[in-house]
Amino acid sequence: MLSGGGIFDQETVMIQTAHLVYFSPTGTTRTTCAQIAKGLSAKKIIHYDVTLPGDLLATTLTEGVVIFGVPVYAGRVPELCLQRFAAISAQGLPGILVALYGNREFEDALVELRDVVTKQGFQVVAAAAFIGEHSYSTAERPIAAGRPDAEDLAIAEKFGRDVAAKLHDNDLSMPTIDGNTPYRERVPLGGVAPETNRDQCTLCGKCAAVCPTGVIEVSETVLTNAAHCVMCCACVKICEVDARPFNHPRIEERRAMLLQNCSKPKAPTLFLV
Repeated sequence: MLSGGGIFDQETVMIQTAHLVYFSPTGTTRTTCAQIAKGLSAKKIIHYDVTLPGDLLATTLTEGVVIFGVPVYAGRVPELCLQRFAAISAQGLPGILVALYGNREFEDALVELRDVVTKQGFQVVAAAAFIGEHSYSTAERPIAAGRPDAEDLAIAEKFGRDVAAKLHDNDLSMPTIDGNTPYRERVPLGGVAPETNRDQCTLCGKCAAVCPTGVIEVSETVLTNAAHCVMCCACVKICEVDARPFNHPRIEERRAMLLQNCSKPKAPTLFLV
């Protein structure tokens, strides 16, 4: 049984700690990672939520297993996410990669994440692509609405159990993961952002509180710096009075394409061997 690197508690033979490192503006990545951690049955679970801006202290992890969770933006891992993950390193701890995509394709996101965390000292032992409700999904144009659903979360928990079994079998092998290198060209984000309906807005400030780039300011009105918006739609999802519409023609065109071509529900894709 693996004992190096402090993976297992020697008395209980349980995984000591599941470290959850994730960027999750709308919560779907966080939810999926937590369910995988449940399947691992670790003695302790520690969350490292790097979604919001702020100073990240350099952290070197020395025991347990690490789950890295990211959303997929146009087939890649968001640059902002990679910048924040850079503060966390290890020396050979097992890593589990999780990508959430909106029912189109996850493309090169998992291999990109694999390459990044490997350079930071993690040994990738498993990876998975799950479906999460698309950021651009609306009631009128639902795209993977309600995902991850109960079936997805059951698969996530079983995936966690399967990874734990792999580790108990002394297997730290890296699985073959779908994706390409070089990665697909990164699609520029920003330039447009959700607007504020002043007639409906209550100036509660929740939109600003969940913005990963901190580009929303709320005072007597709501101001958004569209140049640095990553179009995650966290502010849209959090608004209880629907005062943050995102109906720019560029987004409406994208919604129409997704609705036409990506409506058939996909299943999670798992990589263990």
